[in-house]
Amino acid sequence: MASGLSFWRALAPHFLSVLRLMAGLLLLEYGTMKILGFPPSNFSGTSLASLIGIAGVLELVGGALVAVGLFTRLAAFILSGEMAFAYFIGHFSKNFHPAINQGVAAVLFCFVFLYLSAAGGGPWSLDRIVRRAD
Repeated sequence: MASGLSFWRALAPHFLSVLRLMAGLLLLEYGTMKILGFPPSNFSGTSLASLIGIAGVLELVGGALVAVGLFTRLAAFILSGEMAFAYFIGHFSKNFHPAINQGVAAVLFCFVFLYLSAAGGGPWSLDRIVRRAD
């Protein structure tokens, strides 16, 4: 039993990389909706000078950086803050409860990115490759 548990624990750094990759890709999709109009949504055609446009740029660039694991800590920290703002600006005013105000994704993204800002990109990241090249 202990050997099975130690095998599972040994996978933790790799699961960190999978979490980073998926969080980055999922947020990247919000950025592509707002900036590139794909997939088509209510956000398509957003002005870059608007709050939603700025959020879209952060999500597009930051999501891509987090997905590949480059400048992970900095990008994740900025995105964590953006998601906190997104929750309080776009969801909290509708209702206190995230399940009712449709803010669950923003809250989860906020705390996942906060964790990634402390944990880094994991073993499967460009950050790891760049560090080895030093």
